Amino acid sequence: MRRLLTFPVWLILAAFTLAGATACNRSGAVGPDAKADEEKPKKAKTPRPFARLFVQDLETCSLRWADVKVGEKDEFTLGSFAAVEGFKKLDPAKQKLVQMRESGGLVCVGVRDDEDGASESGWVLVRSGVGYIDHGDHGHWTFKKTPEVIDSRLDKKQGNPAHLYQYDGRFFLANDKLNGYTRIDPAKYEDGKDEPRFLVGGGNHITLAVVEDKVGYSAWIDGGGPNKGRVDVTPVSVEARSEPRYSFHLPTGGIHGAIANSGKVFFAPADGVCWVEADTGLKLKAGDVKVNHVPLGKDGDKPRRTGAFVNHANYVVFTTGKDDKSALVLLNAKVAEPKPVFVPLGVKKGTQAVTPEVAVTADGKAYAFVFHDHAKGVDVEDALEIIALDPNGDGDCSDAKIVKSLKVGKSAVEGHFGHHDMAFDAEKQFGFFTNPGDGTISVLSLKSLEVVTTFKVGGTPTAIVALGSRETDD
Repeated sequence: MRRLLTFPVWLILAAFTLAGATACNRSGAVGPDAKADEEKPKKAKTPRPFARLFVQDLETCSLRWADVKVGEKDEFTLGSFAAVEGFKKLDPAKQKLVQMRESGGLVCVGVRDDEDGASESGWVLVRSGVGYIDHGDHGHWTFKKTPEVIDSRLDKKQGNPAHLYQYDGRFFLANDKLNGYTRIDPAKYEDGKDEPRFLVGGGNHITLAVVEDKVGYSAWIDGGGPNKGRVDVTPVSVEARSEPRYSFHLPTGGIHGAIANSGKVFFAPADGVCWVEADTGLKLKAGDVKVNHVPLGKDGDKPRRTGAFVNHANYVVFTTGKDDKSALVLLNAKVAEPKPVFVPLGVKKGTQAVTPEVAVTADGKAYAFVFHDHAKGVDVEDALEIIALDPNGDGDCSDAKIVKSLKVGKSAVEGHFGHHDMAFDAEKQFGFFTNPGDGTISVLSLKSLEVVTTFKVGGTPTAIVALGSRETDD
């Protein structure tokens, strides 16, 4: 009888002992596997490359580069700036870097001198080292290679360029003193088959529009004389040297801007904007060209004008006016007779609205970014106004409006140099802009439209180009 009572008691005690041990192990209080079951703290990920920046330094007349990196919570860091391998040392007392463009992983930089090209001018072509691996439905950016110069023309025979353009993936450099321009095709450099070609057209201080890589419209800046308002129309062909097929004249001279959009070519003369139908087949003669004029109003008794254009979809975008009469203007190039849409800007006396930068962000919103710069020594705050170009997303920009105005770092304008400049990562998540007077570069979120950080880089950073976007694993 005693044995029958003892066995169940022992069994119950054993069960309680096992249950207690299991509970202790689960709680992490005891047991050899307790630490293995604990949740280990996550190791912070190393910041990854986000974009590669190429920045011109006005102070030293040099081109520098550095990678921007980003952490898990979009915390940005900037690597040390370095000189581009093979980039010739220039003389800041005699030379200046002018406009800079990128295409196909290459960066082209124009060089101008203060002796009408007699010192040394021309262009430099840089392989950025930024790559893109395309997987069809997605791709990956890589930043493993170091930038290097792969070609250049720096001598006394380049015509002292002031303007550099990128049309349909090709670079076009205006050789002002040679009355023509050079076509450089980045795609051909990858297979080693390209030789830059010189095309005749334009003069003195050339502005240029190229349509479909078929025809170039190059302007003369002359305000008087036989070349006042002159535009040369030149085939962009495989010929070694190509002459204009014909020329026509705008009603006013001083042409300082040109662009093509929706089958039309637009020009910026001394009075308003002029446009013509693009003659891509070169079927017209000078007398057949119909020049259309779009007035922009007046400042006092002087007609308003602009200096340069940018494109957004089927709209040509630019600024005009002075002080509190300044405005962003949009022309719909698709309609038969484009009419200006004016967006008044909050420009303070002493500053001037410069040519806008335009971007369609990663979430599909289109913005124009307009800096208000001032001459060196003027005591007034610089600003950045952000304009939503199509707030309701219907493709019609007649409802464009200002959505943000930001205080930014200083400009340092002397003549054509020392302005703010802005570039965007390839996926349009962030913008990067220079503050020449402060020696800084700021990072702007294209989602919040707020500056998220500013880097001190020294010197006088002006023109900027950004390549690539957030690096990810395959």
